Amino acid sequence: MPFSYRDETRELNELTRREASGSFIQLSDGFTHYELSNPEAEHTVVLVHGFSVPGFIYDPTFEFLTQAGFRVLRYDLLGRGFSDRPDARYNIDLFVRQLGDLLDALRFTRPVSLAGLSTGGPITAAFTARFPGRVHKLVLIDPIGAKTLPFARLLKIAAMPRVGEALLNLVRSDGISWKIAAFFNRELVAGLGSRYIVQMQYKGFRGALLSTIRNRTLDACLDVYERIGKMGKPVLLFWGRNDSTVPFEHSRILRAAMPDMEFHAIENCGHIPHYEKPDEVNPILLRFLKD
Repeated sequence: MPFSYRDETRELNELTRREASGSFIQLSDGFTHYELSNPEAEHTVVLVHGFSVPGFIYDPTFEFLTQAGFRVLRYDLLGRGFSDRPDARYNIDLFVRQLGDLLDALRFTRPVSLAGLSTGGPITAAFTARFPGRVHKLVLIDPIGAKTLPFARLLKIAAMPRVGEALLNLVRSDGISWKIAAFFNRELVAGLGSRYIVQMQYKGFRGALLSTIRNRTLDACLDVYERIGKMGKPVLLFWGRNDSTVPFEHSRILRAAMPDMEFHAIENCGHIPHYEKPDEVNPILLRFLKD
């Protein structure tokens, strides 16, 4: 029987989905919430978010690439945002399957360019490694997976039966201090916090986070990046110099694993450079995608 969290009081269903913007589509593991722009454009860019912040974290990128003429797809990973929270193992296989199912359901027959933020890094890298013919270019933004994360001890505690549930039950949605460590510019936090907590009221959110931890989705996966490095596909890597979530030093490991990649360090920036420094990131991204 699933653990009952005091703040998770609502069900995701046809009625509550009407409150969300964007679109919904039924896939093999449940409904996925997504947004698609320029549906007739030739070049497609798919934006995959990280561990817990849903697709709105790509607002500046989505708008910029849409205006640049790309067909842009962003969506909420299962267990996050307005996507379903199925009773499943939240591992890389689940997220890779969701991405593949979504591309199939939307009838994307040509190779796409993928962008993965944080936990979206190993998801997009694993998809590329398994289905190289479906991926044109790969963009990684402060991705996890190069080595063990600095807060691995906390993750191990959260993975303990009943302990993780008890800890997450103490985190009230109306009192969350949203991801302050993710930003170098703390002024950006206030505007995102009110949007983040919306997903926390729907049953299954915290359980999905715990399952993601317990199924080792946040573990190191350097071998996957090394496989990408041998494929010869164009890869672009961004990293915030002041990232305290996934340390900047991890970038050196990935650069060794994928020696032909293009790399850009973003100064005075935390874990989410495309959001903190869009004026710096977007021109680089556009040139990479167009080359």
